[in-house]
Formats: sequence, structure tokens, C-alpha cells
Amino acid sequence: MTTDRRKKKLRPSRQRTASSREWLLRQLNDPYVRRAKSEGYRSRAAYKLIEIDDKARFLRRGARVVDLGAAPGGWSQVAASRVGAKDGKGKVVAIDLLDIEAIPGVTFMQLDFLDEDAPEKLKEMLGGPADIVLSDMAGNTTGHRQTDHLKIMALVETAAEFAREVLAPGGTFLAKVIQGGTEHTLLSELKKNFASVKHVKPPASRSDSAELYVLAQGFRG
Repeated sequence: MTTDRRKKKLRPSRQRTASSREWLLRQLNDPYVRRAKSEGYRSRAAYKLIEIDDKARFLRRGARVVDLGAAPGGWSQVAASRVGAKDGKGKVVAIDLLDIEAIPGVTFMQLDFLDEDAPEKLKEMLGGPADIVLSDMAGNTTGHRQTDHLKIMALVETAAEFAREVLAPGGTFLAKVIQGGTEHTLLSELKKNFASVKHVKPPASRSDSAELYVLAQGFRG
């Protein structure tokens, strides 16, 4: 694929803050953003899942997948394509606080995962055990690193608890975490239920970002 490597510039605007200008410039010059647009993915995050799965090979044809925090839908797109949900071979169910446009092969519900009835609704959507639980949930950030770390870890721990409830033996759990110390406690807990647990940072995850992904495979049931 040929892309224009010249750095793009923003037109001057008094309405933009310094941080918003920095974010916009980074988006304009991000090769993954340009690639996502050209290849039809809804976000650059799609390539994080692609790169992780290219190595770990858990999105198998016919698998049943849960995507927690799906908006805008990049991970669901990848999952539906790889498990064959678009062709009726597998199944992908997804939820998010935000609504998303329909994705072929994906059953979506606008729902807060922290709602008391969310786990049961997801189980109804699945209609059976899951092979893979994905979580790219992050929540709104405060700008205070330790506070944001604790917030995302609380989400991940809740997602891990749900994964232990719905995964079939041999299943996989993949979730975003933020470096800050307590992610190692999560790994220790997951090792009690999974044969392999490790941190991964795909190339599509920006090098200056504190995000990591915890990949737990071989659920023992």
C-alpha cells in the first residue's frame, strides 16, 4: 500500500487548545489512522487486535466472541471477519455505553457493562459459552495517572470475573490495562484459571502510551 509520508499541518484556529492541536496533528500523521480509513476499519485500534491475534491465533473460525467496550467497532469488525460471523460460522456479541452503526455478523447492544443486569443480558445474547472475551474498555480519564490506572483496573477485574463465568474450557481473555503496578496482581489472579498469562504490547499501541494488554489463554474452567 502506497501512502503519502509527508507530514500534514493544521490550519490555524484560535478555538483549538494546545492539547487538541497536538492530538489532531498526531491523528493526521498516524499511519495506522490513514490505514484504517483506507481499509475500512472504524478505528486504528483494529490493528492492535490484528497484531495480537496474528501471533496468538485465538480468533479461530467458528469461535464465539464477546466484545466489551466495542465502540466505535474496530475490534468487532476484526473478530467478525476472523471467526466467520459474517458467514454464519461464529458469533460476535458486543456492548458499549455508546451506540455504533451496525456491523455485519455482530449482535450489538447499547449497554453499560457495569449495570447490574449486564452480565445476564450478555449471556442471553451469547446463548451459550464464549470462546473469547475481549475488553478494550477504558472509561473517561481524569488526567491523574494513578486515578485513571485504578479506574481501568477496576473495569478489567470486572471483565475478568465475567470471563471466568462465560468462557468455555480452553478459552481466551484479552483486556487493556494501564501500567501502574496493580496490573501484576491481576496477572497473578488470572494464572489461577488460565494456562498462559502474559502482557503484550502490539506495534499499533503507541510507544509513548502506558497501555498494555493482558492475554490469558487456556481457560481451565
